[in-house]
Amino acid sequence: MSRERARRRAVREAEQARRAALRAEREARLARRRERVGRVVALLPGRPVRIAVQGGVAARRRRAQNGLVAVLFLIVQMIGWLLWSSWTARFGLLVLSVLFVPLFITLVFDRRS
Repeated sequence: MSRERARRRAVREAEQARRAALRAEREARLARRRERVGRVVALLPGRPVRIAVQGGVAARRRRAQNGLVAVLFLIVQMIGWLLWSSWTARFGLLVLSVLFVPLFITLVFDRRS
């Protein structure tokens, strides 16, 4: 019985040692990356610029609308790609889509009227 416990303890300790080695390797890799990023940032002029995502109701609505427009644009392009084998037709659809996206945005999302 004690041999079995000793064997299980040895397996458990080996697993803990393996996890500790993985953790140390991960931390060393992160430290090297932080150091590299710090060296690059130190070379850049001025202070670092942080981009903050606005979280208001209007900003969330705008992000949702932009996502919807992008998805619809891609769907139209995929349908056109599947329907027409002519590169001229595909290019024409792309040009028309780019021209009509602002019109679509104005008609669907404009809240002034």
